[in-house]
Amino acid sequence: MQHIVHPIAPFYDESSKILVLGSFPSVKSRESGFFYGHPQNRFWKLLAQMFDEPAPKTVPEKADMLRRHHIAAWDSIHSCDIEGSSDSSITNVVPNDFTEIFAAAEIRAVFTNGRKSHEIYTKYCLPQTGRPAVCLPSTSPANAAWTMDRLLEAWKVILEYL
Repeated sequence: MQHIVHPIAPFYDESSKILVLGSFPSVKSRESGFFYGHPQNRFWKLLAQMFDEPAPKTVPEKADMLRRHHIAAWDSIHSCDIEGSSDSSITNVVPNDFTEIFAAAEIRAVFTNGRKSHEIYTKYCLPQTGRPAVCLPSTSPANAAWTMDRLLEAWKVILEYL
């Protein structure tokens, strides 16, 4: 178990309309320096299907996809104790501060990618932001009970805000 400070800056610009929050970056994401870096995570494949375009492979392609579709991305946790990439091991949470994002962009809705992110956001961040989040099923490969079709159906709610 080690204490880690979030190494990835929030991704957003003034045209961002929604904010998608994970819990804390996986080992692979920390290595790649961008969100959902594990090749088995279904986040990028899911967005590609939703927007009917090829799945991005590189960090610049991923950033371009988010930018073109007005999606801001970050995580609920600023720092924590974590073992590898395991959300269930997370303790000693310090939440992220979303003031900068909300000041710069007209965020219409906040979505959490999975229960752990939602739990952290609701407990620590909601009192500061006053903006409730919608909990979406996790795109993690650990959430194998959710097929791509089921994920796609659930995640389509974001389209209402873009």
